[in-house]
Amino acid sequence: LVVYFSGYGFNRSHSAAYSLISYRTAYLKANFPVEFMTALLTSEKDNTDKVVEYVNESIRMNIDVRPPDINKSFAKFIVEDKNAIRFGLLAVKNVGQGAIDSIVEARNKNSEFKNFFEFCERLDLRLANRKVMDSLIKCGALDTFGLYRSQLMSMLDECLEKASGLQKE
Repeated sequence: LVVYFSGYGFNRSHSAAYSLISYRTAYLKANFPVEFMTALLTSEKDNTDKVVEYVNESIRMNIDVRPPDINKSFAKFIVEDKNAIRFGLLAVKNVGQGAIDSIVEARNKNSEFKNFFEFCERLDLRLANRKVMDSLIKCGALDTFGLYRSQLMSMLDECLEKASGLQKE
């Protein structure tokens, strides 16, 4: 009897479980689309292909996916407005949790960063090194300063050197 039941019973139980999960997922996507897509993007932050797929799906659903911004972003994707998602910094390659914690702590301690030099000066440069800064510039997280990315790249070494000197003092 057990062998006979295993031929169809196991599949039925899985089908029932998957149908329940599918129903709940569809309900969340239909009734809480921004929150659902934010959670989905956060869950796949390490998989670039999935992030691209879900960003495209969000755009198709008329949800605004805003780029990373050091004055507004956190580690994870967040719901920013009624119909907008802010890109999470953990999804940016070469930017780790330590660097993000340093950015958020410096931002919360004082206020938003006003310029690139102040940004470099206020961060713990042991955590937010040149590679991290390079990635933040290239992904557009520092566009808030109103400079071209090429300008930020050319200023990077000098700003890091001066900020490092100030931190050592």
